[in-house]
Amino acid sequence: MLLKKYMKERDKNMENMIEVRNLKKCYKIPVRSKGMAATIKNLFHRKYDIKKAVDDISFSIKRGEVVGFIGPNGAGKSTTIKMLSGILYPDGGKVKSNGLVPFKQRKQYVKDIGVVFGQKSQLNWDLPLIESFELMRYIYKIPKEKYEANLEKFIKLLDMEEFINRPVRQLSLGQKMRGDIVAALLHSPKIVFFDEPTIGLDVVAKEKIREFVKYMNEKEETTIIFTTHDMQDIEKVCDRLIIIDSGKKVYDGSISEIKNIYANCKSIEVLYEDGRKEIKTFNVNETPMNVVMENLFAKSGIKDISIIEPEIDGIIRDIYEGRIKLPALEGCV
Repeated sequence: MLLKKYMKERDKNMENMIEVRNLKKCYKIPVRSKGMAATIKNLFHRKYDIKKAVDDISFSIKRGEVVGFIGPNGAGKSTTIKMLSGILYPDGGKVKSNGLVPFKQRKQYVKDIGVVFGQKSQLNWDLPLIESFELMRYIYKIPKEKYEANLEKFIKLLDMEEFINRPVRQLSLGQKMRGDIVAALLHSPKIVFFDEPTIGLDVVAKEKIREFVKYMNEKEETTIIFTTHDMQDIEKVCDRLIIIDSGKKVYDGSISEIKNIYANCKSIEVLYEDGRKEIKTFNVNETPMNVVMENLFAKSGIKDISIIEPEIDGIIRDIYEGRIKLPALEGCV
């Protein structure tokens, strides 16, 4: 009996919370023509360019996973998140999240999701923070006992006692962000989408939010999708990384895996006596370290040499800037 219960619980935990198959989204961008005649003509026969914001993306996320969803500006991150949260309709493909189709069953779906936008607050600017939370309780119809238990726990975890009764307009950026996170989680959502939740925050505020996100995942088994440009967020919070670029998925795996793949990529910073700096990147499997050093020492005017080990933010930057080729994920240039 105990084994049967264990197997049932294990199977539940292995369920896919989010299923995305061949997801597509395009935008029509008006083509602007120069000249008065062309402008008048465009009023009746407007031309458009078609931009593929999301181009045939597929992935699945299991219940309780914390996934970093990243890419350069314009890669399609926000468009994908908006389709996953039910704000946008896809042009093609399928999305199923928490057993529902987000854009078709939105009213039912939003009861079990939370969304935190780092640059867009859902708090009422003129109300004390606590009254914004009361408003969320009304909107989501949260039972009083559940609301009070969650609120007490969140206020303690995020150190909010000092400013809970202040109007939102008087709060610092970090305090407002903590308030937005609480507002999004008061109804105990099963899935939470974090979009740049630490943008513009100081080190202390960032760490507090990261610890809270990890707590919610570990204790409440909340499934979390984390979009950010801060690689410290990714390393400290996420178990898995999905990278998209130009609307396509180019990497899907663990952070440790991507580090291991590029561990053979080394960089050497060379400082010359005239103040110039030069960084050379090479693959130790293709060019041994001693060969690189011999070539450098053959040059004149070198003041100092430093070996730079690869870090996740550097790897991601190299991927964005094309120095590491994807999707092959092999070697470096």
